[in-house]
Amino acid sequence: MANNFLPGNLRYQPKGLIDIWGYDVLYRPVGEVELASLRVLAEIGVIPESDIALLTPEAEQRIITIWTTLVDEVERKHTKHDIRAWVRLAQNEVPVELGRWLHVVLTSYDPLDTARTMQFVQAHKLVVSPAMVQVMEIFIELITKFAGTVQIGRTHGQHALPITVGFWLATILSRLLYNTKKMDELAAALVGKISGAVGAYNAQAGLGILQKCGQTPFEERVLIKVGLKPAPISTQILPPESLAYYLFSCTMQSAVIAQLGRDCRHLMRTEIAEIGEPFEEGQVGSSTMAHKRNPINFENLEGMFIRTKNEFGKVLDTLVSEHQRDLVASSVYRDFPIIVVNLVQQLSTLLRKNDKGATFLSRLSVDEANLRRNFKMSANVILAEPLYIALQMAGYKGDAHKLINEKAVSLAKNANLKLIDAVKHLADNDADLWEAVRNIPEEVITLMREPENYIGLAKEKAMEVASSAGSYLSHRE
Repeated sequence: MANNFLPGNLRYQPKGLIDIWGYDVLYRPVGEVELASLRVLAEIGVIPESDIALLTPEAEQRIITIWTTLVDEVERKHTKHDIRAWVRLAQNEVPVELGRWLHVVLTSYDPLDTARTMQFVQAHKLVVSPAMVQVMEIFIELITKFAGTVQIGRTHGQHALPITVGFWLATILSRLLYNTKKMDELAAALVGKISGAVGAYNAQAGLGILQKCGQTPFEERVLIKVGLKPAPISTQILPPESLAYYLFSCTMQSAVIAQLGRDCRHLMRTEIAEIGEPFEEGQVGSSTMAHKRNPINFENLEGMFIRTKNEFGKVLDTLVSEHQRDLVASSVYRDFPIIVVNLVQQLSTLLRKNDKGATFLSRLSVDEANLRRNFKMSANVILAEPLYIALQMAGYKGDAHKLINEKAVSLAKNANLKLIDAVKHLADNDADLWEAVRNIPEEVITLMREPENYIGLAKEKAMEVASSAGSYLSHRE
């Protein structure tokens, strides 16, 4: 039975990545690179036609399905080297006349680094990118639905100014969109290498391989067959930047999803209860407190980022190697896919469907009654900003901010007055203040009594972000 476990914690195994990073298929792209090299060697006349004719479709299939566990066994018992172990196993799958050409002019990290790039490209194209599209499409729907639904904005955990639910969601979508663009760009920039033991194409140049290739170098010919472009220059390993930047973009995207998790977790607090995560039939919130509905999924969204950002530290640790290559980072490279696994786990949580086919994210509940209740808690005083500015604009000679802060707010709270009425009460004994109040335009006075209308451009900005995301999604290749 094949070992299909993904790198990282066995609890987090998104199924879409198993065909890419399941343990026993890790050498599939290595086989694809080696086969591409054989074909190019045949095309330029190095491998005789009689030998390459032995590379049947059945033989190719046997080569690319060599299990990692078999490679491990040969490595442990015999070669003490992973690629030489793979080469031995691959040679056993084809006639000797063909097998002798396997791995010719290649060094270990020609197929290994190139295969690693192929895996990340495939994961992005087939799993990460489609999931991101689905998540953003749901965000667009939610933003459109709640663009005008008033919510109290919060800074430092305190009631601040009115926004809308759609505006809050748009702040998340905007970041998702930014990182998605970066991820698409950086995935397209991932590169491979077929440059030999120190990166200088020694065997290719010294043994006449390059001369046989004409205008298209051997490296480029091989990489074309696996859908990649070559790095401008390499050592025995690829320069780390292209993959590191891609993985950084994945880490950044993970952080945005964690932001959603944190926001929702706090908005789901018992005393706030504006947002709720779907609670499935039979779900348990606590092993002892049967009344609880814990925000387990929202918390997991944030927890996965903690795991991811610490994994990215390993990427940073591999940016430096000794001379043309050392083995320090070899074992560390194997953990890099965990970053994508964690991100896909977050996306899978958002896209997990119930028995009716509705995703977790689309079933995010918004309690409008609690939104209104929480808003009313501070409704009398949250318009301190426009009121103090209006007083200054109306000619008040004193410090309007100090007046509101030190006198009007406390009066409004103690007497249960709207802030404008508290200021008018103070103006009874302050001629300068009374004159300023009289000069405030009537429409502004009306606004002071309708805090739910002081949402600025929240609705418009929400729809602007949704439209921008929709435009990007519709124009993606």
